[in-house]
Amino acid sequence: MRHRTLLLALALASLPLLTALVAFSPLQADGLDPKVQASEAQRIALVQKVQPASIAVFAGGQIIGSGVVISEDGYGLTNNHVAGPTGGVMKCGLPNGEIYDAVIVGEDKDGDIELIKLFPKKPGDKFPFAKLGDSDKVRPGDWSMAMGNPFSLSTDLTPTVTFGMVSGVHRSGHYVFDCIQVDTSINPGNSGGPLYNMDGELIGINGAISLDKRGRVNIGVGHSISINQIKNSFGHLRSGLAIEHASIGALFLSEAEEGMAAKTVVASIIPSDASRRGLEAGDQLVSFDGKPISSGNQLANNLGTYPKGWRVPMVFRRENARQTEKREILVRLMGVNPEELPDENGKPKKKPAPKPQKPSKPGSGNQSNVRQYYKPKPPTYANSYYNSLECERLLSAFKKQAGDFSKVQGDWTIKAEGTVNGKQASSVINILDKGAKDGKSPLIRGNIDGIDYSLEPLEVSQSSNALKDPPGSGGLFLALYQYHQFMALGDKGGFREFGHGGIEPFYPPAPGKDQSKYLARRILAEVVRTEMMGVPTKWYFSPKDGTLLGLEMTIDREEDPCEIYFSDYHMVNGRSLPSTIEVWCGDKQFARLQVTEFKQEAAK
Repeated sequence: MRHRTLLLALALASLPLLTALVAFSPLQADGLDPKVQASEAQRIALVQKVQPASIAVFAGGQIIGSGVVISEDGYGLTNNHVAGPTGGVMKCGLPNGEIYDAVIVGEDKDGDIELIKLFPKKPGDKFPFAKLGDSDKVRPGDWSMAMGNPFSLSTDLTPTVTFGMVSGVHRSGHYVFDCIQVDTSINPGNSGGPLYNMDGELIGINGAISLDKRGRVNIGVGHSISINQIKNSFGHLRSGLAIEHASIGALFLSEAEEGMAAKTVVASIIPSDASRRGLEAGDQLVSFDGKPISSGNQLANNLGTYPKGWRVPMVFRRENARQTEKREILVRLMGVNPEELPDENGKPKKKPAPKPQKPSKPGSGNQSNVRQYYKPKPPTYANSYYNSLECERLLSAFKKQAGDFSKVQGDWTIKAEGTVNGKQASSVINILDKGAKDGKSPLIRGNIDGIDYSLEPLEVSQSSNALKDPPGSGGLFLALYQYHQFMALGDKGGFREFGHGGIEPFYPPAPGKDQSKYLARRILAEVVRTEMMGVPTKWYFSPKDGTLLGLEMTIDREEDPCEIYFSDYHMVNGRSLPSTIEVWCGDKQFARLQVTEFKQEAAK
């Protein structure tokens, strides 16, 4: 009893103090600090701002995952493991309560990303979309916000919103690279949905979680595929391509000596573009595409974000008894699939193309009209319909800029002064429509630095060495024949393959011998890929106006291709023609030609 009396007395004695504390507390009558209220209001406003772009992906009449619209014309992002089971044609719901038809456009199976296209109810209607952010600016401790349809709860198409902290950046795992790790609640059904920063910018696509033993509940570790990784591949995705990720063709290991920082060293290397550029076992990698490299894991994480075929600069250091050499090289990234790996003789293995598979049944609803927009063509195209659209758009811009070459399908003559193998020389090249021995087939004939050469480009019995004439050029004559066919006839010029190749870096040659500082002159160019007589060629176009910047033709993929760069264009008879043609093979300039005459004739 005495204890109770004492406690009551103490409580009564404390009342004035408690009253004073309340009086001076920042808490107001409603119980919240104004700063907290403002922060909450800001967060609610943010949710309302970005929520309309959230997608609920359907299959078989059920919500199976999430996504996000990223453009006003209805392009959206989701996971490959979400969109893949739909068979390419699906239904997508938005928070406005509407259900839209949609198709797969491009796919990145290794990166678990799918680009899809939603179709508006009325032609010209615009979609709400998310603004893309910069995931390289994300730091551990930043707040993040996820939206999606966990456990298919969003039956009214309004996404579930979760809020949490960024736990780590540039993570790799779950077969994807450069992920943002979050403790933001992400559960089954959130797959493919957006991860936002607190400015409402899209910084990632939610793709993987760590589950408890039951396999259905997130235990606090979620991974979101960084939006910057997707940006690298977006040109390929929009072109309807099936993306393959890149490798260097070398094994890198981290080495550390006591009291010194770890080094990333080439442990082994296979025949590849990197080895042709001079990279050897024992070399220390300093940077990759302008990013300093401190470990083999960091390199693997960065490398996993690039598509096969990109060219990126690398800086490495080589130490020997005499000196330490530091070099910058430009490397074509090879693929990671089995055909890129060497066999027991060191030769690249080839595997047969997979047989086309019938798509599974699409989601509920009448989608017969939509299916015309989905034309898979494995293994190259996830949807060749959209590849054709992108190709037509690019070539239309090119024709508008370059003029009409369809009326000059006959003989072409190029006369030039300049340097060949570093020496002043005159050159004459004739591309004859019917100059071969049979009187029907084409012939390329020319004199380069006083030496005569000729090539029948369609003669199947000739050696590969003949196709590479003049020696050291990588195949200049064959490349110029393809240039003639491309300009005058387009996709009717005898090409077995002809399609848009997405976006790739292009590096115009620098004046003089020093070709380093690649990043300073890099252009992200649009690409057209062709193949003629088994010889693949890439055509690079300016993203600004469609100007043809150059081409890269590969006769033997174990050797350096022929690279041609066009510049200093001027108009001749209503057609834009280059005044400067520069030819490279590997690290060596074969010729720099100043065109003095470019004569074009109609077909006879």
